[in-house]
Amino acid sequence: MSKLGNLGARLHRGEISYDFVGKRKIWYGVSILITITAIVGLAVRGLNMGIEFQGGAVFTTPTKMSTSVAQAEEYAQRSSGHEAIVQKLGNGSLRIQIAGIDTDQSDRIKQELAKDLDLDPERLAADLVGPSWGEQIANKAWEGLAIFMVLVVIYLAIAFEWRMALAALVALIHDITITTGIYALVGFEVTPGTVIGLLTILGYSLYDTVVVFDSLKEQTKDITRQTRWTYSEIANRSINGTLVRSINTTVVALLPVAGLLFIGGGFLGAGTLNDISLSLFVGLAAGAYSSIFIATPLVADLKEREPAMKALTKRVLAKRAQAAADEDPVESRPVAGHDADDAAPAVVGPRGQAATRGRGRGRTSGKRR
Repeated sequence: MSKLGNLGARLHRGEISYDFVGKRKIWYGVSILITITAIVGLAVRGLNMGIEFQGGAVFTTPTKMSTSVAQAEEYAQRSSGHEAIVQKLGNGSLRIQIAGIDTDQSDRIKQELAKDLDLDPERLAADLVGPSWGEQIANKAWEGLAIFMVLVVIYLAIAFEWRMALAALVALIHDITITTGIYALVGFEVTPGTVIGLLTILGYSLYDTVVVFDSLKEQTKDITRQTRWTYSEIANRSINGTLVRSINTTVVALLPVAGLLFIGGGFLGAGTLNDISLSLFVGLAAGAYSSIFIATPLVADLKEREPAMKALTKRVLAKRAQAAADEDPVESRPVAGHDADDAAPAVVGPRGQAATRGRGRGRTSGKRR
Protein backbone atom coordinates (compact mmCIF):
# COMPACT_ATOMS: atom_id res chain seq x y z
CA MET A 1 0.00 0.00 0.00
CA SER A 2 1.25 3.49 -0.82
CA LYS A 3 2.15 5.94 1.93
CA LEU A 4 -0.89 8.08 1.10
CA GLY A 5 -3.14 5.02 1.12
CA ASN A 6 -1.71 3.90 4.46
CA LEU A 7 -2.24 7.39 5.84
CA GLY A 8 -5.84 7.34 4.65
CA ALA A 9 -6.46 3.96 6.28
CA ARG A 10 -5.00 5.13 9.59
CA LEU A 11 -7.09 8.32 9.46
CA HIS A 12 -10.21 6.29 8.70
CA ARG A 13 -9.59 3.96 11.65
CA GLY A 14 -8.95 6.90 13.95
CA GLU A 15 -5.37 5.87 14.75
CA ILE A 16 -4.15 9.36 13.87
CA SER A 17 -6.06 12.59 13.38
CA TYR A 18 -5.77 16.34 13.16
CA ASP A 19 -8.03 18.54 15.27
CA PHE A 20 -9.80 20.48 12.50
CA VAL A 21 -12.93 21.15 14.56
CA GLY A 22 -11.05 22.08 17.70
CA LYS A 23 -9.12 24.76 15.82
CA ARG A 24 -12.16 26.05 13.93
CA LYS A 25 -11.71 29.62 15.18
CA ILE A 26 -8.42 29.77 13.27
CA TRP A 27 -10.11 28.59 10.06
CA TYR A 28 -12.99 31.01 10.57
CA GLY A 29 -10.51 33.84 10.95
CA VAL A 30 -8.61 32.84 7.80
CA SER A 31 -11.85 32.56 5.82
CA ILE A 32 -13.11 35.93 7.05
CA LEU A 33 -9.80 37.54 6.06
CA ILE A 34 -9.90 36.00 2.56
CA THR A 35 -13.56 36.92 2.13
CA ILE A 36 -12.96 40.53 3.17
CA THR A 37 -10.08 40.74 0.69
CA ALA A 38 -12.34 39.42 -2.05
CA ILE A 39 -15.11 41.89 -1.18
CA VAL A 40 -12.65 44.78 -1.14
CA GLY A 41 -11.38 43.69 -4.56
CA LEU A 42 -14.93 43.63 -5.90
CA ALA A 43 -15.70 47.05 -4.41
CA VAL A 44 -12.49 48.76 -5.51
CA ARG A 45 -11.66 47.19 -8.86
CA GLY A 46 -14.95 45.62 -9.82
CA LEU A 47 -15.43 42.87 -12.37
CA ASN A 48 -14.09 43.19 -15.89
CA MET A 49 -17.34 42.36 -17.64
CA GLY A 50 -17.02 40.92 -21.11
CA ILE A 51 -18.58 42.23 -24.24
CA GLU A 52 -21.44 39.78 -23.87
CA PHE A 53 -22.59 41.72 -20.79
CA GLN A 54 -21.68 45.28 -21.80
CA GLY A 55 -22.42 45.20 -25.49
CA GLY A 56 -19.96 46.26 -28.19
CA ALA A 57 -18.31 44.94 -31.33
CA VAL A 58 -15.91 42.15 -32.21
CA PHE A 59 -13.68 42.52 -35.28
CA THR A 60 -11.90 39.53 -36.79
CA THR A 61 -9.05 39.95 -39.26
CA PRO A 62 -8.08 37.51 -42.02
CA THR A 63 -5.57 34.77 -41.29
CA LYS A 64 -1.80 35.21 -41.08
CA MET A 65 -1.74 38.83 -40.01
CA SER A 66 1.70 40.40 -39.65
CA THR A 67 0.41 43.00 -37.17
CA SER A 68 1.29 42.25 -33.56
CA VAL A 69 -1.21 42.12 -30.74
CA ALA A 70 0.24 45.27 -29.14
CA GLN A 71 -0.03 47.23 -32.40
CA ALA A 72 -3.61 46.07 -32.94
CA GLU A 73 -4.53 47.15 -29.41
CA GLU A 74 -3.05 50.58 -30.04
CA TYR A 75 -4.95 50.94 -33.34
CA ALA A 76 -8.25 49.82 -31.77
CA GLN A 77 -7.97 52.12 -28.76
CA ARG A 78 -7.02 55.10 -30.90
CA SER A 79 -9.90 54.61 -33.34
CA SER A 80 -12.57 53.85 -30.72
CA GLY A 81 -11.51 55.79 -27.64
CA HIS A 82 -12.29 52.67 -25.60
CA GLU A 83 -10.12 49.96 -24.10
CA ALA A 84 -9.70 47.07 -26.51
CA ILE A 85 -8.90 43.41 -25.98
CA VAL A 86 -6.92 41.73 -28.76
CA GLN A 87 -6.32 38.00 -28.98
CA LYS A 88 -4.31 36.08 -31.54
CA LEU A 89 -6.21 33.02 -32.71
CA GLY A 90 -4.75 29.69 -33.72
CA ASN A 91 -5.01 30.38 -37.46
CA GLY A 92 -3.01 33.60 -37.14
CA SER A 93 -5.97 36.00 -37.28
CA LEU A 94 -6.65 38.69 -34.69
CA ARG A 95 -9.81 39.03 -32.63
CA ILE A 96 -10.33 42.65 -31.61
CA GLN A 97 -12.97 43.22 -28.96
CA ILE A 98 -14.23 46.70 -28.10
CA ALA A 99 -16.97 47.09 -25.48
CA GLY A 100 -19.46 49.92 -25.04
CA ILE A 101 -19.97 51.03 -28.66
CA ASP A 102 -23.11 51.12 -30.81
CA THR A 103 -23.79 50.38 -34.49
CA ASP A 104 -22.79 53.81 -35.83
CA GLN A 105 -19.54 53.78 -33.91
CA SER A 106 -18.88 50.23 -35.06
CA ASP A 107 -19.05 51.20 -38.74
CA ARG A 108 -16.67 54.14 -38.26
CA ILE A 109 -14.21 52.09 -36.17
CA LYS A 110 -14.24 49.34 -38.79
CA GLN A 111 -13.17 51.75 -41.49
CA GLU A 112 -10.38 53.24 -39.41
CA LEU A 113 -9.15 49.82 -38.24
CA ALA A 114 -9.06 48.50 -41.79
CA LYS A 115 -6.99 51.51 -42.83
CA ASP A 116 -4.54 51.11 -39.94
CA LEU A 117 -4.23 47.36 -40.54
CA ASP A 118 -3.82 47.91 -44.28
CA LEU A 119 -6.88 45.82 -45.09
CA ASP A 120 -9.89 46.02 -47.32
CA PRO A 121 -12.82 46.92 -45.00
CA GLU A 122 -14.81 44.07 -46.52
CA ARG A 123 -12.24 41.58 -45.24
CA LEU A 124 -12.58 42.80 -41.65
CA ALA A 125 -15.48 40.88 -40.15
CA ALA A 126 -17.56 42.75 -37.58
CA ASP A 127 -20.09 41.34 -35.12
CA LEU A 128 -22.17 43.68 -32.99
CA VAL A 129 -23.37 42.52 -29.57
CA GLY A 130 -26.23 44.42 -27.96
CA PRO A 131 -26.15 45.07 -24.19
CA SER A 132 -29.70 43.71 -23.81
CA TRP A 133 -28.50 40.23 -24.72
CA GLY A 134 -25.81 40.34 -22.05
CA GLU A 135 -28.34 41.58 -19.53
CA GLN A 136 -30.56 38.62 -20.30
CA ILE A 137 -27.64 36.24 -19.77
CA ALA A 138 -26.81 37.87 -16.43
CA ASN A 139 -30.41 37.66 -15.25
CA LYS A 140 -30.65 34.01 -16.27
CA ALA A 141 -27.40 33.28 -14.43
CA TRP A 142 -28.70 34.87 -11.23
CA GLU A 143 -31.96 32.97 -11.56
CA GLY A 144 -30.11 29.70 -12.06
CA LEU A 145 -27.89 30.39 -9.05
CA ALA A 146 -30.86 31.22 -6.82
CA ILE A 147 -32.78 28.11 -7.91
CA PHE A 148 -29.70 25.96 -7.34
CA MET A 149 -29.20 27.32 -3.82
CA VAL A 150 -32.84 26.77 -2.87
CA LEU A 151 -32.83 23.21 -4.17
CA VAL A 152 -29.57 22.46 -2.36
CA VAL A 153 -30.94 23.71 0.96
CA ILE A 154 -34.17 21.73 0.55
CA TYR A 155 -32.36 18.53 -0.39
CA LEU A 156 -29.82 18.72 2.44
CA ALA A 157 -32.51 19.59 4.98
CA ILE A 158 -34.44 16.47 3.94
CA ALA A 159 -31.47 14.12 3.51
CA PHE A 160 -29.61 15.31 6.60
CA GLU A 161 -30.91 18.23 8.70
CA TRP A 162 -31.35 21.98 8.50
CA ARG A 163 -28.07 22.70 10.30
CA MET A 164 -26.12 20.85 7.65
CA ALA A 165 -28.13 22.60 4.95
CA LEU A 166 -27.28 25.98 6.48
CA ALA A 167 -23.59 25.09 6.80
CA ALA A 168 -23.46 23.93 3.16
CA LEU A 169 -25.13 27.16 2.02
CA VAL A 170 -22.58 29.25 3.92
CA ALA A 171 -19.76 27.22 2.34
CA LEU A 172 -21.19 27.74 -1.17
CA ILE A 173 -21.53 31.51 -0.66
CA HIS A 174 -17.97 31.49 0.69
CA ASP A 175 -16.70 29.76 -2.48
CA ILE A 176 -18.56 32.09 -4.87
CA THR A 177 -17.39 35.21 -3.04
CA ILE A 178 -13.75 34.14 -3.09
CA THR A 179 -13.88 33.15 -6.77
CA THR A 180 -15.50 36.39 -7.93
CA GLY A 181 -13.17 38.41 -5.72
CA ILE A 182 -10.11 36.80 -7.31
CA TYR A 183 -11.58 37.57 -10.73
CA ALA A 184 -11.78 41.22 -9.71
CA LEU A 185 -8.22 41.26 -8.33
CA VAL A 186 -6.71 39.46 -11.32
CA GLY A 187 -8.72 41.44 -13.85
CA PHE A 188 -9.75 38.47 -16.01
CA GLU A 189 -12.70 39.08 -18.27
CA VAL A 190 -16.08 37.79 -17.11
CA THR A 191 -17.87 35.96 -19.92
CA PRO A 192 -20.69 33.41 -20.15
CA GLY A 193 -17.95 30.78 -19.78
CA THR A 194 -17.15 32.29 -16.38
CA VAL A 195 -20.77 31.92 -15.32
CA ILE A 196 -20.75 28.28 -16.45
CA GLY A 197 -17.56 27.72 -14.46
CA LEU A 198 -19.09 29.25 -11.33
CA LEU A 199 -22.16 27.04 -11.57
CA THR A 200 -19.93 24.01 -12.13
CA ILE A 201 -17.79 24.56 -9.04
CA LEU A 202 -20.87 24.65 -6.85
CA GLY A 203 -21.47 21.01 -7.70
CA TYR A 204 -17.88 20.05 -6.87
CA SER A 205 -17.97 21.98 -3.61
CA LEU A 206 -21.26 20.41 -2.63
CA TYR A 207 -19.95 16.93 -3.45
CA ASP A 208 -17.04 17.18 -0.99
CA THR A 209 -19.33 18.60 1.68
CA VAL A 210 -21.95 15.88 1.28
CA VAL A 211 -19.27 13.16 1.55
CA VAL A 212 -18.24 14.46 4.98
CA PHE A 213 -21.86 15.02 6.06
CA ASP A 214 -22.81 11.47 5.12
CA SER A 215 -19.98 10.07 7.23
CA LEU A 216 -20.96 12.39 10.09
CA LYS A 217 -24.61 11.32 9.91
CA GLU A 218 -23.65 7.65 10.05
CA GLN A 219 -21.27 8.06 13.00
CA THR A 220 -23.63 10.23 15.08
CA LYS A 221 -26.55 7.78 14.91
CA ASP A 222 -27.72 7.19 18.52
CA ILE A 223 -24.93 9.48 19.72
CA THR A 224 -26.68 10.28 23.01
CA ARG A 225 -26.59 6.60 24.05
CA GLN A 226 -22.83 6.63 24.48
CA THR A 227 -20.48 8.65 26.68
CA ARG A 228 -17.21 8.18 24.85
CA TRP A 229 -17.26 10.99 22.26
CA THR A 230 -18.76 14.45 21.97
CA TYR A 231 -20.42 15.60 18.76
CA SER A 232 -17.47 17.82 17.85
CA GLU A 233 -15.05 14.93 18.29
CA ILE A 234 -17.11 12.68 16.02
CA ALA A 235 -17.33 15.50 13.48
CA ASN A 236 -13.56 15.76 13.56
CA ARG A 237 -13.28 12.00 13.03
CA SER A 238 -15.56 12.30 10.00
CA ILE A 239 -13.31 14.95 8.46
CA ASN A 240 -10.18 12.89 9.09
CA GLY A 241 -11.82 9.73 7.79
CA THR A 242 -12.64 11.34 4.42
CA LEU A 243 -9.62 13.66 4.25
CA VAL A 244 -7.47 11.64 1.85
CA ARG A 245 -10.47 10.96 -0.38
CA SER A 246 -11.24 14.68 -0.58
CA ILE A 247 -7.61 15.48 -1.37
CA ASN A 248 -7.45 12.82 -4.09
CA THR A 249 -10.64 13.92 -5.84
CA THR A 250 -9.66 17.58 -5.64
CA VAL A 251 -6.15 17.02 -7.03
CA VAL A 252 -7.47 14.84 -9.86
CA ALA A 253 -9.99 17.55 -10.76
CA LEU A 254 -7.45 20.39 -10.46
CA LEU A 255 -4.77 18.87 -12.71
CA PRO A 256 -6.64 19.16 -16.04
CA VAL A 257 -8.04 22.55 -15.07
CA ALA A 258 -4.53 23.74 -14.24
CA GLY A 259 -3.45 22.53 -17.68
CA LEU A 260 -6.16 24.67 -19.29
CA LEU A 261 -5.28 27.71 -17.21
CA PHE A 262 -1.48 27.71 -17.13
CA ILE A 263 -0.57 25.84 -20.29
CA GLY A 264 -3.50 26.63 -22.57
CA GLY A 265 -4.11 30.18 -21.41
CA GLY A 266 -0.59 31.06 -20.27
CA PHE A 267 1.98 29.42 -22.54
CA LEU A 268 -0.12 28.78 -25.65
CA GLY A 269 -1.95 32.09 -25.45
CA ALA A 270 -5.45 30.66 -25.76
CA GLY A 271 -7.05 33.52 -23.85
CA THR A 272 -10.55 32.22 -24.43
CA LEU A 273 -9.76 29.42 -21.95
CA ASN A 274 -8.96 31.81 -19.12
CA ASP A 275 -12.55 32.78 -18.38
CA ILE A 276 -13.74 29.29 -17.51
CA SER A 277 -10.46 27.73 -16.31
CA LEU A 278 -9.75 30.37 -13.65
CA SER A 279 -13.23 30.05 -12.14
CA LEU A 280 -12.91 26.26 -12.09
CA PHE A 281 -9.40 26.29 -10.61
CA VAL A 282 -10.16 28.77 -7.82
CA GLY A 283 -13.60 27.32 -7.16
CA LEU A 284 -12.39 23.72 -6.86
CA ALA A 285 -9.67 24.70 -4.40
CA ALA A 286 -12.06 26.90 -2.39
CA GLY A 287 -14.69 24.16 -2.39
CA ALA A 288 -12.30 21.57 -0.97
CA TYR A 289 -11.16 24.07 1.66
CA SER A 290 -14.68 25.05 2.71
CA SER A 291 -15.93 21.46 3.03
CA ILE A 292 -13.14 20.66 5.50
CA PHE A 293 -12.54 23.92 7.34
CA ILE A 294 -15.93 25.68 7.17
CA ALA A 295 -18.95 23.43 6.61
CA THR A 296 -18.31 20.62 9.09
CA PRO A 297 -16.91 22.80 11.94
CA LEU A 298 -19.94 25.07 11.50
CA VAL A 299 -22.28 22.08 11.83
CA ALA A 300 -20.46 21.09 15.02
CA ASP A 301 -20.90 24.63 16.37
CA LEU A 302 -24.62 24.59 15.65
CA LYS A 303 -25.17 21.10 17.06
CA GLU A 304 -23.24 21.78 20.26
CA ARG A 305 -25.82 24.46 21.09
CA GLU A 306 -28.57 21.83 21.44
CA PRO A 307 -29.51 20.90 25.04
CA ALA A 308 -29.05 17.20 24.27
CA MET A 309 -25.54 17.76 22.93
CA LYS A 310 -24.66 20.01 25.88
CA ALA A 311 -25.79 17.28 28.25
CA LEU A 312 -23.79 14.69 26.29
CA THR A 313 -20.66 16.83 26.50
CA LYS A 314 -21.08 17.13 30.27
CA ARG A 315 -21.46 13.36 30.62
CA VAL A 316 -18.43 12.66 28.45
CA LEU A 317 -16.25 15.13 30.35
CA ALA A 318 -17.48 13.84 33.71
CA LYS A 319 -16.71 10.26 32.75
CA ARG A 320 -13.22 11.23 31.60
CA ALA A 321 -12.62 13.16 34.80
CA GLN A 322 -13.71 10.13 36.84
CA ALA A 323 -11.48 7.82 34.81
CA ALA A 324 -8.55 10.18 35.30
CA ALA A 325 -9.20 10.31 39.03
CA ASP A 326 -9.33 6.52 39.26
CA GLU A 327 -5.98 6.27 37.51
CA ASP A 328 -4.38 9.09 39.50
CA PRO A 329 -1.23 7.71 41.19
CA VAL A 330 -1.69 10.22 44.03
CA GLU A 331 -4.25 7.90 45.64
CA SER A 332 -1.68 5.13 46.04
CA ARG A 333 0.97 7.36 47.60
CA PRO A 334 1.75 6.98 51.36
CA VAL A 335 -0.13 9.35 53.62
CA ALA A 336 2.02 11.91 55.37
CA GLY A 337 3.15 10.76 58.80
CA HIS A 338 2.86 7.05 58.02
CA ASP A 339 5.43 4.52 56.97
CA ALA A 340 5.39 3.26 53.44
CA ASP A 341 4.84 -0.27 54.68
CA ASP A 342 1.83 0.72 56.79
CA ALA A 343 0.26 2.59 53.89
CA ALA A 344 0.66 -0.25 51.40
CA PRO A 345 -2.61 -1.56 49.99
CA ALA A 346 -3.89 -4.94 50.86
CA VAL A 347 -3.35 -7.83 48.49
CA VAL A 348 -5.52 -10.90 48.29
CA GLY A 349 -3.64 -14.05 49.25
CA PRO A 350 -4.00 -17.48 47.73
CA ARG A 351 -6.74 -18.45 50.21
CA GLY A 352 -8.59 -15.15 50.03
CA GLN A 353 -6.75 -13.81 53.07
CA ALA A 354 -5.52 -10.25 53.08
CA ALA A 355 -1.80 -9.77 52.73
CA THR A 356 0.29 -6.63 52.96
CA ARG A 357 3.11 -5.38 50.79
CA GLY A 358 5.57 -4.45 53.41
CA ARG A 359 6.67 -6.05 56.56
CA GLY A 360 6.15 -9.70 56.37
CA ARG A 361 6.10 -9.49 52.57
CA GLY A 362 4.87 -12.70 51.02
CA ARG A 363 3.44 -13.89 54.40
CA THR A 364 -0.30 -13.99 54.97
CA SER A 365 -1.77 -12.12 57.88
CA GLY A 366 -2.72 -14.01 60.99
CA LYS A 367 -0.94 -15.91 63.75
CA ARG A 368 2.76 -16.31 63.10
CA ARG A 369 4.20 -19.74 63.18
